[in-house]
Amino acid sequence: MKRLKLIMVIGLVAMPIIAQSKLTLNECYDKARANYPLIKQKEYIAKTKEYNVSNVWKGYLPQITISGQATYQSDVTSLPIALPGMKIESLTQDQYKAIADVSQIIYDGGIMSAQANVQRASADIDEQKLEVELLKVKERVNQIYFGILLIDEQLTQTELIKKDLYASLNKLNAALANGTATKPNVDILKAELLKTEQREIEIKSSRKAFVEMLGLLINQRLNEEAKLELPQTQSITESNEINRPEVKLYSSQENLIENQSGLTLAKILPKASLFFQGGYGKPTLNMLKNNFDWFYIAGARLTWAMSNLYTYGNESEVIALNKKSVEAQKETFLLNTNLSLKQQSNELEKLNSLIKVDKQIIEIRTSVKESAKSQLENGVITSNDFIRELNAEDQAKQNLAIHTIQLLLAQQNYKLTTGN
Repeated sequence: MKRLKLIMVIGLVAMPIIAQSKLTLNECYDKARANYPLIKQKEYIAKTKEYNVSNVWKGYLPQITISGQATYQSDVTSLPIALPGMKIESLTQDQYKAIADVSQIIYDGGIMSAQANVQRASADIDEQKLEVELLKVKERVNQIYFGILLIDEQLTQTELIKKDLYASLNKLNAALANGTATKPNVDILKAELLKTEQREIEIKSSRKAFVEMLGLLINQRLNEEAKLELPQTQSITESNEINRPEVKLYSSQENLIENQSGLTLAKILPKASLFFQGGYGKPTLNMLKNNFDWFYIAGARLTWAMSNLYTYGNESEVIALNKKSVEAQKETFLLNTNLSLKQQSNELEKLNSLIKVDKQIIEIRTSVKESAKSQLENGVITSNDFIRELNAEDQAKQNLAIHTIQLLLAQQNYKLTTGN
């Protein structure tokens, strides 16, 4: 029993630790990606590529065709003369054949290799398209994650305001009891305290909604008190290197076009194969033998489809145009991305400057508030005067919190935009 009680106590102590463990931004990225339904397509794409490529290479296996026919002819070949001492039997008008054709490719001009490369390139394109969609999941996580962090900062500031109001209210109550303060001043502080608590309820409600949305994204049940770790401020340096999945998508499309060019070339090259044809029927290869028997033909075959040359020029031009089209799309994307990075870089610079000024304003506002607090307790100013200074300090601290979270979000968005 003592051991059981000890285990229960340890369990109760450990539960709050688990509940209060902090989620990091990278953990949310990974869990949201793993939970996103489209991620299942990666496995489907890989399996489809494997099957398609395997099917292409099966073209090197012997190709077997079995056929049979029974015919009745209106006439048959016969000799118009009679030879002395010889009787040549005419073929019957009903004839039968069962044939097996076996063909083995020796050289296909590189068609199967090109087709396998086309299948791989097509699968790479599908995979990169999927990565483009998954990048949007990160953007969604950023919006919710940093939204919660901003709400947490607002809650922290609300607690500080309540602390100041409680301290001032306690002193005014004591002063009211001693006759050195008026009841209206006390009531004004009470009303402001209730207003602050009301604001706290609204903020907590918003936080609950954001936490529930984050839980859905990462497929994890989060309680209202879930804690998020504040990402470290990072130094962002401007870089021309962009590793976005869109860039890899364009490269995959260019690779597909190159392989299609190889396939077009392979079509105009000659092909060589071995063949074997064997069967049973009547008549056989010996047309003078009018009975059922086995027969076969074996040999080598060389084919060259010259008609493919008619369209080779046009197909090459189409491939060249497709390549230029992809290059134009890639250049457009890089231009727009660099413009966005330049804008984001300016935003980062602006936020860093605003944060420096915010800290200076807070220092001044805190000094003014503390002075007003002392004056209120000594009856020099009214509660309204104190609340005005308290709200001014609160606004300054909120501005700092907003700009700090905006800076962290802007840094993460910059990283997402570059893909680094």
